[in-house]
Amino acid sequence: MTILGLLERCALKVREAVIPLMGETLASKPVGRGAGGDLTKIIDLKAEQAIMNELKEAGISCTIISEEAGIVRIGSSPDKFYVVTDPLDGTTNAIHGIPFVATSIAVATKPFFSHLTAAVVLDLVHNVLYRAERGKGAYRNNERIRSSQNDDVVNSVLGVDVNIYKALNGKLREKLGRILSITKHPRYFGANALELCFVAAGVSDGFVDLRRKLRALDIAGGYLIAKEAGAIITTPDGKEIEAEITPQTRIALVAAGNKKLHEKILEILNREK
Repeated sequence: MTILGLLERCALKVREAVIPLMGETLASKPVGRGAGGDLTKIIDLKAEQAIMNELKEAGISCTIISEEAGIVRIGSSPDKFYVVTDPLDGTTNAIHGIPFVATSIAVATKPFFSHLTAAVVLDLVHNVLYRAERGKGAYRNNERIRSSQNDDVVNSVLGVDVNIYKALNGKLREKLGRILSITKHPRYFGANALELCFVAAGVSDGFVDLRRKLRALDIAGGYLIAKEAGAIITTPDGKEIEAEITPQTRIALVAAGNKKLHEKILEILNREK
């Protein structure tokens, strides 16, 4: 079995575990606090257990880096490669039965963004699989996908993460307000790996998260898929994202389907008053 085949099988096991719990009261029951710092809900735990069990049954040796369990080493050679996962992307959506929920699973030779080699993100409700291998392009199910070439900021469909907006400092609120006042079609769906896959497929033109609240685990899979589809993804000041992937690592990013749109978004964010 190929590594992508294994990741897809893990993702389908998550779907089996999560779909029956969506919108159910039991799903939101706290069962502790995860390695990433947030409360772990029953639905999060079930998603993570599905991946862990599948990897162990496959008999592979790796280091798993996951939001709830943290860093788990399995097999005799756990440093051979790393499995980076946000088992349930969009927990709040899942608890409320909102159909924008995914699982994100990526593989890296070292726990850094530059060492990501393969990834899958499965839209759990619609059973749509996004996948990529470094240097081999990105796919939605079996169709090659490419990011948008629209470079018109005003008319772009732009994902803007405004979660905890009121808690942001004045400078960040000002930057977000600048983008929101310019684009006609801002969107916030609540599952960031899937948002990046929408950028990869040209469904949306870009995605902006300035909060520095995004877990590296949350977007590792979507990051590789979007990059392989041609998207440009950097920090808000235009630098390459090269962070160590741990349950605690948080980042901010600007993603766009093409270089021109990316440059325009950065200019808007970083211009003087």
